[in-house]
Formats: sequence, structure tokens, C-alpha cells
Amino acid sequence: MRRTRNAVVTPEDSEVVPRGRTRWWLFAALATLPALVLLPLLLVFVGILLSDENGPGGGRKSDHSPCSEALAFGGATLPDGARPVGKCTLHGFQDTHYGTSFRMPRTGVQVWPAHTYPDAPAPETEFCAGDDVDLCLGLGHARGLPDGVRAHAVEVRVVYEDDARTALVRFAAFTT
Repeated sequence: MRRTRNAVVTPEDSEVVPRGRTRWWLFAALATLPALVLLPLLLVFVGILLSDENGPGGGRKSDHSPCSEALAFGGATLPDGARPVGKCTLHGFQDTHYGTSFRMPRTGVQVWPAHTYPDAPAPETEFCAGDDVDLCLGLGHARGLPDGVRAHAVEVRVVYEDDARTALVRFAAFTT
């Protein structure tokens, strides 16, 4: 007769074959321990990502700031004839991000960046983020941003409006 692993002792057999012992409890303990440690960390991480307590961006501080402060952070001033649109914002956690929008006469759109950032390249019409953007300019310290400016990068996006006289300029200055 062939012996099997789970054989039991019968009166005919004189040998005792032990039943197999599984170590399921050891596997369960080893699988449960990392789950118990990682689950709270995962819940905290998801909570931070979904938190909108301090504004958009999941826990990032968002405040309104003076538009002159937002422009000065990027080394600029409000152009002549321009008027702010909406509120200027400051977002900050580890990095600082100022944002502002203003309307200005369309005739000054090319002059303002050249006057403000003399070493910068001319605004371009290709490779601008967004379908409605007509001109854009991305600056960094290696690409036309003057020394002494606190921002590490500046982005300017221009949208020509329908009335053929004004342009909407979106200005962002931030650290990286």
C-alpha cells in the first residue's frame, strides 16, 4: 500500500504516518504585519492629497496678495494703461507661486516684455501652453531673467481679445 502524506492510522497498519502540518498562521502574520504598518500611512497620504482645507492644490496655502507684490517677485511692474483682472494670488508650501492677470492695450504687448526683461528672447507664438494663447514667454535665470529677481522662473501668456484693442496677460512668477 502506498503511503500518503495525510494518511491516518488504521488497525491494519502498524506504522503511524503523521498528518501534514501547515503553517498558515505564520504566513498570515507575515502578510498582516506590513499591511497594518502601511495602511495608516496610506490613509494619511490620501488625506493630504484630497485635502482642500487651504485651497486648491491639496493643502497648499493660498492667499490674495497685492498685484504689485506678485509682479515685483518676478522683476516686473504693471505696464502703462494696464488694469488688474481678478485677484492676485500667492500659493506657497515649499515653493512660492505668485499669479496675476491684467488687461493692457494690445499695442504695448510686445514693448512691455522687451522693456521689463531686456535680455530675454522675444515672446513666441509657437509651443504656447493652451489653445487660446497668442503669445508666450518663459524665463529663467539662464534665459533672460535679470539678477536680483527672487523668482526662479517667470511665465507670461498673452491672449488677444475680440475687440482688437486689448490683450489679457497672465503672469506667473515662482520658485522651483
